[in-house]
Amino acid sequence: MTTMAHPTGANRATVDDDESTTTLPTTLAAEFRAAGIRDFSIEGTERAAFSSDASLFRLVPAAIAFPYDEDEVRRILTIARRLGVPITSRGAGTSIAGNAIGRGIVIDFSRHMNAVVDLDPAEQSAWVEAGCIHADLQKRAKPHGLRFGPDPSTHTRCTIGGMIGNNACGPRAMGYGRTGDNILALKVMLVDGTVVTLDDTDSSETFPRLHELIAKNLGTVRTHFGTFSRQVSGYGLESLLPENGFDLRRAFAGTEGTWGIVLAAKMRLVKDPSFTSAVVLGYEDMVAAAHDAPLLKDFPVAACEGLDSRMLARVIDTKGAEAIPSLPEGAGWLVVELTGEDEPELERETQRLISESKSLDSAVLDAAAAAEVWAIRADGAGLVSRTPDGRDAHAGWEDSAVPVDHLGDYLHDLMDLLDEHGLWAIPYGHFGDGCLHMRVDFPLEAPNGQEVMRDFMVAATKLVARYGGSVSGEHGDGRARSELLSLMYPPAALDLFTQVKRLFDPQHLLNPGVIVDPDALDESVRLTQLPLRQELPGKLAMAYQGESAGFVSAVHRCTGIGKCRADTAAAGDIMCPSYQATRDERHSTRGRARVLQEMVSGDLLEPRWDSPEVHEALDLCLSCKACGTECPTGTDMSTYKAEVLYQSYRGKLRPMAHYVLGFLPQLARLSTPMAPVVNRISRLPGFGQLAKRIGGIDARRSIPQFAATTFRKWWTTTAEAGPRSNRSQTPPPAEAGEPSAGTLTGGSRKTDEVVLFADSWSNHFAPRILAAAVAVLEHAGVSVRVIDQTVCCGLPLISTGQLDVARANLSETITALDATGDVPIVGVEPSCIATIKDDSAKLVADEASARVADRVQTLAQYLLSIGAELPDLSGVEALVQPHCHQSSIFGNAADKELLARAGVTSQFLGGCCGLAGNFGVEQGHYETSVAVAEVALLPALRKQAAARTRSEQARSQTAEAGADESRLQVVLADGYSCRTQITDLSDAESVSLAELLAWGWGLDPRR
Repeated sequence: MTTMAHPTGANRATVDDDESTTTLPTTLAAEFRAAGIRDFSIEGTERAAFSSDASLFRLVPAAIAFPYDEDEVRRILTIARRLGVPITSRGAGTSIAGNAIGRGIVIDFSRHMNAVVDLDPAEQSAWVEAGCIHADLQKRAKPHGLRFGPDPSTHTRCTIGGMIGNNACGPRAMGYGRTGDNILALKVMLVDGTVVTLDDTDSSETFPRLHELIAKNLGTVRTHFGTFSRQVSGYGLESLLPENGFDLRRAFAGTEGTWGIVLAAKMRLVKDPSFTSAVVLGYEDMVAAAHDAPLLKDFPVAACEGLDSRMLARVIDTKGAEAIPSLPEGAGWLVVELTGEDEPELERETQRLISESKSLDSAVLDAAAAAEVWAIRADGAGLVSRTPDGRDAHAGWEDSAVPVDHLGDYLHDLMDLLDEHGLWAIPYGHFGDGCLHMRVDFPLEAPNGQEVMRDFMVAATKLVARYGGSVSGEHGDGRARSELLSLMYPPAALDLFTQVKRLFDPQHLLNPGVIVDPDALDESVRLTQLPLRQELPGKLAMAYQGESAGFVSAVHRCTGIGKCRADTAAAGDIMCPSYQATRDERHSTRGRARVLQEMVSGDLLEPRWDSPEVHEALDLCLSCKACGTECPTGTDMSTYKAEVLYQSYRGKLRPMAHYVLGFLPQLARLSTPMAPVVNRISRLPGFGQLAKRIGGIDARRSIPQFAATTFRKWWTTTAEAGPRSNRSQTPPPAEAGEPSAGTLTGGSRKTDEVVLFADSWSNHFAPRILAAAVAVLEHAGVSVRVIDQTVCCGLPLISTGQLDVARANLSETITALDATGDVPIVGVEPSCIATIKDDSAKLVADEASARVADRVQTLAQYLLSIGAELPDLSGVEALVQPHCHQSSIFGNAADKELLARAGVTSQFLGGCCGLAGNFGVEQGHYETSVAVAEVALLPALRKQAAARTRSEQARSQTAEAGADESRLQVVLADGYSCRTQITDLSDAESVSLAELLAWGWGLDPRR
């Protein structure tokens, strides 16, 4: 075992572990209140959420502060100096090297200091606060034809301040340089509270001691720093050379918060290229691809990424083959983006690259396919975080870089080194400029796991140094690699780091343990601090397939990459709706995972299922299922929440809402015979409010009205009254909520057969939708069957954690459906068929559930699969709110294709509606439910209503002139929850896909 001693400096600020969990948080809270700090926390839930970033490491902070402005930062810093408490700056916490965690005060800039302060299109620049999200800056710049050049894979959530801290690069650094290359000015608070603005002027007069120190060490700086573009390790002292103008703003990039606190920055913007070309080159393996990367220096390349076939295999496993665009032959690829202002010239350069490469095969991608490939690459860190047999693969050696001419040889030797150490990794990354990413399966839970990691990291550092490379290419050194700098740099360079650090931070208050006087690389590893407990009280209700220790290893799936913090709704995704509404780390998937990790370890939190901190973190989880598929690591928080609720309340009285909402399908079955009376009573003044109060339902929510005739009753008494061809062409009058079969053709020959799953919600509250589905299916020539038994998927019981009863319900449903043979099963309520397809594998987990799951389809999927003729819906404009469970389990591709084929102009919204089954109905959730709806749904509804008003006004004017321009605007929502939320929070009315298709065929005049 190789060890390197790093004695703690005499002046280094430290926090005793016991103090950080007891007296210091209380002291800091009192100090913050006295100083007028408006937003901070010392609560266990929040400290657990901030105990890690996207790295291997765990340091529980004493307090987290969320400053509103520069003055509050100064007051926080004053308190830290007086008490000798370390300060760590944090943006989105996407640091993979452990740069954004600390035992003292963590200052989170992303909550309040996150604005684009000023954008000057003429100067092509923007002043932003440190917590400004990269994607927000891009959004502001795009209308001007501008962009910020560097774009890390975390660009949807990382902050500009964090990018400066690491000197981040991303794929397009080949075209635009590193973050430090794009800084025009920096506003920095030094450790004594002084604020300085650093720009392109010489800073030697402001920092004369630093200028003198560099002048005495010019030989060391010129020899060892700035040797190639991806040398990010250590301090970028080459920017302070006389020939580089003693450029302190650029030198600040990559200091990882150890020199000062970045408050704001003026960043260079660049014009978007007029033309881009995306080409994929296929190779025998990744080493062959790496050997060809130097070729790209002779072409107008903005980005070049290495992509391993095993990454794509992971995507196929989780999302299906349709999620992968067609790629050229090979097991390793270079994905190359070329840019230019002359389209014919760019096409020639693209073809020249293909012809001069040594690739086996190649393909030029269109814009849509290129976007799919870049999205896969952006999720790389999560996709490679598990081995094929389900073991964890970890960061640590995930960011090495060498001059690109050496990349092929270095990668070859590195893969051999992994084999020698008995380790596994998938290489990928920024091959165009020699930066290599991977996750390694260090056996951290094994007794010798830390020793295995240390030995490999030391050997790999010696290897990368032989090739003139760097242990860090863009992620910074942090706690993962700072200790290794002594193997990369000579003593003179290390001593220079120490002297520079001392000038800026004599007390070692700023992010101690990083770069200078570093923590040991295995000192604070999360999985060694939080060992996987083999047992928690009680037998698990869910099956955690592929998990070595069930629930306790499942919650460690989260690697912290933070995709759950991104504005995913803007891209049409969902995760994580509660974070989108609250912007609180505790209410992100990552934050909840951190709290659960603390709970199963019994360290910061007690190892109890009913831990108050755990329930606080999970309370606002909507169980939308999005994290199970959208999170690259597959962190499935809805399952974890159901398990926690089950274990916490097993054998105990539950909140009344669990009984009322969990058993609502059963209550509906009992109430149906008296539906008119029940509906009338629920509308009586005072009675409805009393019932909601007793049932734990928010007073502002509507009580659903029971249908006078359920679908099942209609099906058995009317729909099966005789041969389809003999049915009346005119349906009987229907009361509100009653089913209406519409006009059934009966003339089409039945060539296919389906089982229509009559879910509880549609059966009791919206039978018209099931009836519309029958009409549409029969019109397509399909014979429709409905099982005789009244069964339920049990979703309300699952979401409230009543898993024993839920299993019984779901098992009964699976048995009944399995007995129907092998014909497709179609449903109209997305949440119910998603439960059959997804939750049955976790809760029932037998062969029958697997067979049934394989047969379940959405209506759109089934109609497309049989090539059904579609009605002409040209002129219909649909605002579509997909159900979260459908988006997560089935996807929306079939619905989009079907509507497009039918001529519908559709806009599919991202984000959750906010009701999410029982969530938005329960007391205490209303405000969050509405806030979630405000992310995408409600603004879209208001916009549609305004457009409709303008259209009606225009139509009334043109009608006088004889013109008739009519377009039908509809709100399309298949989920009962989604339709309820739309009704409760707006004046809009929504319809289901089945109703729209039936209306299009003239089968349902009431639409």
